[in-house]
Amino acid sequence: MLKGLDPRLNADVLHALRAMGHGDMLILCDTNFPAHAVAARTVLGRLLTMENLSSGEAARAILSVLPLDTYVPDWAARMEVVGDPEALPEAAADVQAELTRAGEARVLPRVERFAFYELAKQAYAVIQTGETRFYGCFMLRKGVIPPG
Repeated sequence: MLKGLDPRLNADVLHALRAMGHGDMLILCDTNFPAHAVAARTVLGRLLTMENLSSGEAARAILSVLPLDTYVPDWAARMEVVGDPEALPEAAADVQAELTRAGEARVLPRVERFAFYELAKQAYAVIQTGETRFYGCFMLRKGVIPPG
């Protein structure tokens, strides 16, 4: 245990978040996502897990230490619902609420399912949560912490 850190952030996740640079992408995915196959193609090259957490719970822990990129339109994203791109699934609403809680007022952009898979292959790392609700897949782009 460490002071000031959310105890849900395990050592592997903390290492990856710290090693990421400005602009690197993190994929947070549900239990149905092809996580092992996609993670093998990322910079880290292996899957990380936060398996006992929902997408929202994992996002809260991650956002407690990860700054988001404020300079780009693709600062974050969520996988859109096949056949109903305007739908806001429960898991996505939970993560949007955590973004708001962390001070981010923008609405999560949507990415078509297969485009999201391709985007995820370009990520620094993939973290699979224990999320069992559909469409619990997200991208977060790391920003910077200003001096001072």
